Amino acid sequence: MVFVELFVVLAFIYLGARIGGIGIGLAGGAGVLVLSLFLGVDTGHIPVDVILIIMSVIAAIAAMQVAGGLEWLVDLSETFLRKNPKHITFYAPVVTYFMTLLAGTGHTAFSTLPVIAEVAKEQGIRPSRPLGISVVASQIAITASPISAAVVFFSGILEPIGVSYLTLLAVCIPTTFIACMVGAFVSNFLGCELKDDPVYQARLEKGLIKLQGKTQRDILPTAKPATYIFITAIIGVIVYATLISDTVNLIPNPSLGRNEAIMVFMLSAATAIVAFTKIDASEIANAATFKSGMSACICVLGVAWLGDTFVSSHINDIKALSADVLNQYPWMLAVTLFFASMLLYSQGATTTALMPAALAIGVAPITAIASFAAVSALFVLPTYPTLLAAVQMDDTGSTRIGNMVFNHPFLIPGLVTISTSVALGFAFGGIML
Repeated sequence: MVFVELFVVLAFIYLGARIGGIGIGLAGGAGVLVLSLFLGVDTGHIPVDVILIIMSVIAAIAAMQVAGGLEWLVDLSETFLRKNPKHITFYAPVVTYFMTLLAGTGHTAFSTLPVIAEVAKEQGIRPSRPLGISVVASQIAITASPISAAVVFFSGILEPIGVSYLTLLAVCIPTTFIACMVGAFVSNFLGCELKDDPVYQARLEKGLIKLQGKTQRDILPTAKPATYIFITAIIGVIVYATLISDTVNLIPNPSLGRNEAIMVFMLSAATAIVAFTKIDASEIANAATFKSGMSACICVLGVAWLGDTFVSSHINDIKALSADVLNQYPWMLAVTLFFASMLLYSQGATTTALMPAALAIGVAPITAIASFAAVSALFVLPTYPTLLAAVQMDDTGSTRIGNMVFNHPFLIPGLVTISTSVALGFAFGGIML
């Protein structure tokens, strides 16, 4: 029966991947139905806190977007990149990394990708180089964002075994950022020079390539106040988490837990943005970030519930099979997370589906934290939205998907970035833990 149940889990994950979009979440729920009603498996744990945190954070981000805050941040990013155009391959991932770190979602990269492509093209730099590593940076930064669903959930299951939220961030932020810079260095040597690319030359001859210059944006007067409110809320979350942590312990026995604090800080930020900027609150639900965030909730609900239903019912068998292997080869956890995230298309879903099982079978905290970055392998299959957007926004044709599917400009920078982050995670973790 174990193999029958595993087949059901994999079949519905495959079905969800084929459907695309929120299909992975929808199919996950259908998989739980089959496991519970037809095979008699007790349903697993629903990651309610993760879903509620995603909803709260997205509400604040969407409010900031309606007020023009994201547009202002993109304008600042373009100004920064145009001041340092020669080093676009290094500066572009810095921009996408910190925008994701701030917002807790990699979809913020959508608005910066056209800027990156344009600046690279103007400098005669192959756009696939900065675009490739920028997409990867926007994905791996999820595992370092203080308000991302993946980090919040992971820290929640680490705290009972003695690893605090702040310790997790202290390891993940420097390791992922340094890894992105290593990935940028490698990306800087990938592919021929733009002027030597036959696809670029063919497009140039056909007049398909145009230089647009700096985009003129009308920044709303509400943009800056909304952004400041949102950033203040993030700082508030980190400060409060510090005050209630076992290390500082300035607020013993807090009436408001950390997860609940994130929710109320974010909802309060959204309220303050609406109140002070006078935006139309009904427009928040129409914002692109709101729609993508709600889709993420469905994905996490379905696939995490499906994964936990199977794992929790066979945890003893999984322990017996996996414990020895992971004790001898701890890096195998990173490999497992890497391939899982390729299919699940979500750092949050991969974390909620697999990390509890990893810790339950006795994986050391340092191994789990070091391997955490591997949940960001969303770049392997060339079907993720930000990856496809980067391909479409590069009119030089240098950012293209090869006829072998996997030979695209995101794969090597991504592999280098994740493997470097995992290696640094073991090094930093050995110091911090």
